[in-house]
Amino acid sequence: MLQYLYNSGGEWIAFRQGQYMFDTDGNWIGWLPWDDGDVVDTDGQYLGTIFPGGRFYRLTTNPYRGYPGYPGYPGYPGYPGYAGYSPLPFGTEDIEALERQ
Repeated sequence: MLQYLYNSGGEWIAFRQGQYMFDTDGNWIGWLPWDDGDVVDTDGQYLGTIFPGGRFYRLTTNPYRGYPGYPGYPGYPGYPGYAGYSPLPFGTEDIEALERQ
């Protein structure tokens, strides 16, 4: 499953392939260890949550869920384009580190 992810401004900031997450340059940045939208970075720390419509935001308050283990290293796909603006859900923020400079 390939899913492109966007910030609230509609900019492509990451993509998901299966349980793995990549930045726009194709660098592996994290994975989905649980059966929900929470993503952890490659060190197992909370990175953000995938919301409906392919939006990727960081919850400002997210409880620690324990160490998720380590999944192994994945592969890479391509560029999706622009998704359009979407307002942030209450209690979320864009993930600035993933936005293109």
